Amino acid sequence: MVLAGKLQAETLVKVSAHKFHDMFCRKPHHISNASPEKIQKVHLHEGDWGTPGSVIEWSHSIDGNNLVCKQIVESIDEENNSITFKAIEGDLLKEYKTFKAVLQAIPKGHDVTLVHWTLEYKKLNKDIPPPIKELGFSSYE
Repeated sequence: MVLAGKLQAETLVKVSAHKFHDMFCRKPHHISNASPEKIQKVHLHEGDWGTPGSVIEWSHSIDGNNLVCKQIVESIDEENNSITFKAIEGDLLKEYKTFKAVLQAIPKGHDVTLVHWTLEYKKLNKDIPPPIKELGFSSYE
């Protein structure tokens, strides 16, 4: 019985890697302006935007379900345009013992970026499905 897993997806976006990374790192509260049908609100609970250890709460929708996830910014790699979030409270932890999301913005040309998403998780039990919907939510433009 395998409870731990990893899912990955990539999406091309028409923005520079630096701007994409900056939005998730320092301005995630602006994401709801760019994608209001998916992200309704982003709230800083602790720390400062763009710093490891900060705690951010995301209010979002997947398949018409309103969900909340509180995450800690585990790490930020400016050189590689990467940020790692770890879930510490919320709806995800009703099904997953641990849940981590890593995003990396990889430049592919002038204002073209390959966004690589990695979801690492450990299910609470064998009946919980892998987080395919969450991966689709993350990787959708």
